[in-house]
Amino acid sequence: MNPKLPPMIRPFLRFFQMEAASGIVLLFCTMIALWIANSQLHAPYKALLEEKFLFLPLHLWINDGLMAIFFFVVGMEIKRELARGELSSPKQAALPLLAALGGMVVPAAIYFFFNPVGTDSRGWGIPMATDIAFAVGVLSLFGSRVPFSLKVFLLALAIVDDLGAVLVIALFYTSEISGAALGASIIFLVSIILLQYAGIRSKIHYVILGALSWAAMLKSGVHATIAGVLI
Repeated sequence: MNPKLPPMIRPFLRFFQMEAASGIVLLFCTMIALWIANSQLHAPYKALLEEKFLFLPLHLWINDGLMAIFFFVVGMEIKRELARGELSSPKQAALPLLAALGGMVVPAAIYFFFNPVGTDSRGWGIPMATDIAFAVGVLSLFGSRVPFSLKVFLLALAIVDDLGAVLVIALFYTSEISGAALGASIIFLVSIILLQYAGIRSKIHYVILGALSWAAMLKSGVHATIAGVLI
């Protein structure tokens, strides 16, 4: 650790160097959020989330913006493992894929079993998604005691599961999808691929095209975190 750092900062740096730091912060923030939601602060907190920042509500920046960045980082890790890591062979890659399919089909089937008729039966897609942020956060609490292969398996499973859940939402629960906006998002994604093949390494081009793809995906009505995974 740099001795020139102020003494007040050093404990925070030591804490965030711990492998379990992200999980601890996640659990702490979860407890705070539950307390706020069940206290007199829930109304002003909800109003805060509805406040607009750069033409969009704050909660949208969190759910569709920050989560897109999170999925982008996770997607990069999975891409590395597919290229030369734990998922480099078809047999290894098939396991989290099949597990994700089971994780979508079985919860939906259980829900439909208990709600076969009526308006409640339309909610079969609700239990399909995996909360990848919580899953990774809880796993990080165990630190190095968790095998790296298990972490990769969970990340791959969660990404496939969430992609499937978003696809179900887009097909069965979204009343209107803008084909023009979705097409624009795909064009921006293809442009990113073409830049890579052209050998262009300037980060600003990728940042701009990535942001445009995200904005177009958001406008299309499809969950914008998909753009983070695809980029």
